[in-house]
Amino acid sequence: MPPIASTVRRTALLTAGLVLLTACGGGASTEATQEGSAGYPVTLKNCGRTVTVGSAPHHAVSLDQGSTEILLSLGLADRLAGTSTWTDPVMKGLEKASASVPRIAENRPSSEKVLDKEPDFISASFESTLGKGGVAPREQFEDLGVPTYVSPADCTAKDNSKGGDGSRTKPLTMESVYTEVHDLAKVFGVQERGDELVARLRARITEATAGIEASDATLLYWFANAESPYLAGCCGAPGIITEELGAKNVFDDTQEEWPQINWETVADRNPDVLVIGDLTRMSQTAESAEKKIQFLESNPATRNMDAVRHKRYVLLSGQAMNPSIRTVEGVELVAEGLRGFGLAG
Repeated sequence: MPPIASTVRRTALLTAGLVLLTACGGGASTEATQEGSAGYPVTLKNCGRTVTVGSAPHHAVSLDQGSTEILLSLGLADRLAGTSTWTDPVMKGLEKASASVPRIAENRPSSEKVLDKEPDFISASFESTLGKGGVAPREQFEDLGVPTYVSPADCTAKDNSKGGDGSRTKPLTMESVYTEVHDLAKVFGVQERGDELVARLRARITEATAGIEASDATLLYWFANAESPYLAGCCGAPGIITEELGAKNVFDDTQEEWPQINWETVADRNPDVLVIGDLTRMSQTAESAEKKIQFLESNPATRNMDAVRHKRYVLLSGQAMNPSIRTVEGVELVAEGLRGFGLAG
């Protein structure tokens, strides 16, 4: 990793008036306390660390699309100096706000490009983004006085130490996503907006799942890659969708977040419905839903599966298949698909 910043940059960031405390705190849960004038400093326990923000950020950088869409949904576009790592078009309704924020990179930027924005706060959706091999470890930004925050959904009952996408020790729930919304709202001093956003998300799930009965339906979630596909295990965001609808994931016997499984095994499991990631990035093979469906309908191992023969496909954004506020969108669309296929009451 190249040097994280010049002496001039280091001095500027250290004198930015931000207070940061880090410690090897216990657990992955996130708690917040506020004291002093205007509710600051704000102290969060976040993914085993303690982070204190001395004042409301006005030049923040969000390094993953999921985190960015939360901040945009909270009306904070004018507080963002840059974003990065996009898999999909921005969430509907946020197009204008997103267009006003510079994109540092479509994928992961270098730490130098992030620091060029002189951030006073950095958020990310994944520990790997702010870890070794990512943009830079959290410590490198924190040593410069820049507080960092990682989505609790990526560290709650999750082991990310063995590389890949990690594995879950227990199923994820939307509560981790709601915690992220509340935390970021507190950091930026817009708690009422956070409460309102969470209330809307809860109401949408309640509406989408009202009266649904899908206990006999089996699902498979394919995120990316044709040769060695990334398919959802039991307990990440697809697990939230499946649980909310009362259906069954055909690979709920693995706790890996996105295990790579061969197509012969997929065909043997023969799911009723294929939930397909429709991505716009270009880092894997078969990113778009169109490419995925072309593969499924031509590959000898998959073309005779029931879901393929009957074209039972539900298309989701990549963000809906990651723990994010758009997982609610995933619940809505899969529920609609199951009803349309006659697989749910």
